[in-house]
Amino acid sequence: MAGTPRRRERQPPVLKKFGQHFLSDKNILTAIVDALAPTSGDTVVEIGPGRGSLTQILAERSGKLVAVEIDRALASNLRDRYAGGSNVEIVEGDFLETDLTPLVGDDYLLIGNVPYNITTPIIFKALEPPIPRRSVFLVQREVAARMAAKAGDEDYGALTINVAVVAAVEQVLAVPASAFSPPPKVESAVVRLTPLPAFTVPLESLEPFRTFVQAAFGLRRKQMVRVIRSVRGLSAAEAGAVLEKAGIDASARPEVVTPDQFAGLFELLSRTAK
Repeated sequence: MAGTPRRRERQPPVLKKFGQHFLSDKNILTAIVDALAPTSGDTVVEIGPGRGSLTQILAERSGKLVAVEIDRALASNLRDRYAGGSNVEIVEGDFLETDLTPLVGDDYLLIGNVPYNITTPIIFKALEPPIPRRSVFLVQREVAARMAAKAGDEDYGALTINVAVVAAVEQVLAVPASAFSPPPKVESAVVRLTPLPAFTVPLESLEPFRTFVQAAFGLRRKQMVRVIRSVRGLSAAEAGAVLEKAGIDASARPEVVTPDQFAGLFELLSRTAK
C-alpha cells in the first residue's frame, strides 16, 4: 500500500537553481497520471517528485514507484513520508546521472514535471536504453509544440527529429502557469512518448545522429546541398549525389526534410565515410 504522511511536513524553500515549480491542482495531477495509465503490475520512475503531489497518486496506482529527487531536503521529507513497508523508493540524486537499470530493470514507465532548464537532456535520456515502455512529461508548452511538430511547421526542428526517430509524440493536456507555485513565466503542456515498434535510427547510432541533425539545423536557412558540404566536407557533386539517393531536393532547407529522410541521409553519409 502507498504510504501516508506521519506528520505535517515543513516544506523546504523553493530552490531556483533546480528550476522548481510545484503543481498542486488535484484534477491536473490526476489527468497527468491518467495519461501514463500505470497499473498495479507496473514499475514507475518519477523524475523530481518535489513535494510529492504527483507521487501520492502514482503510489496508489503503481506496483512499485522509484522517485528520483535532487533536492536533499525534499528527498528527506519523502523518505520520512514513505518509510516502512511502502511500495515507494526515494532515490536522492540527479536523474541525468542515475543508472536506472539496477532500480527498475528494462520494463518501466517514466513520468515527471521536468525542470525547463534541462528538458532536452532529460528527454534524450528517456530515449536511451533502458527505454521506458511509456513516458509522460510536463514541459514548457513551446517545447511540447516542437516535439510534436511536422516537417514544414514553424516549430519543426532538431528536437522534433531526434524524438521522432525513436518515439511517437502526443500532446495530452495544456497546463496554465497559474496551476503552479511559484507560477513559471511560461505556459506548460503534458506530452506522452511511446517508443516506435522499430526505431528509424539504431540506438547505437543515436548520439552521432543527434550531432548531425543539430549541425544541420545550425544551418537551417541554407539549402541542403550547402548543409551537407559544410557538415561533412563533401564537394558539390558528392553532396548532390547523396541527397538524390536519399530522395531529398538539393535546394530544400532542413526545416522541410522529414525525420525519415534525415535518417536515410545519415545512413548514406555513414556508408560514404567508411
